[in-house]
Amino acid sequence: MTQLERRANAALTILILLQLTMLSALYAGIEPHPPVATPLFGIAPFIGASISIALAAIIVTPLGTITGRVLSVVAALMAMASFGPQKYFDAQIGMIWPAVGLGQMAALVIGASVLLSCRPIGKMGDSGWKTAAKAV
Repeated sequence: MTQLERRANAALTILILLQLTMLSALYAGIEPHPPVATPLFGIAPFIGASISIALAAIIVTPLGTITGRVLSVVAALMAMASFGPQKYFDAQIGMIWPAVGLGQMAALVIGASVLLSCRPIGKMGDSGWKTAAKAV
């Protein structure tokens, strides 16, 4: 496992734990917690789907395959519904800023790791360019 893969796994784990904490606060009714529903969907099923996608990305290796990269990016984008820049305008920002900041940093690490893992390095081999994620 490369350092790049470790960073992506760590960032995905951060998103999973932050979202599990939010979901637990929602179920326990502890403030601050996410709203029960949004105009588009119920928040608990959305967080559950987001956690599931992040966990699936870890299982299939977040940078080792196209599937892993896609799942990693989708997990980061879904987490932005909870931790995106729109949260700076939330009335509860004074209480949620640590989670918002950490969630945004984790999403940035995932995005950067995916981009860096796709860059060609070395010489062209039998199966095409080596990528940073597969380099030893």
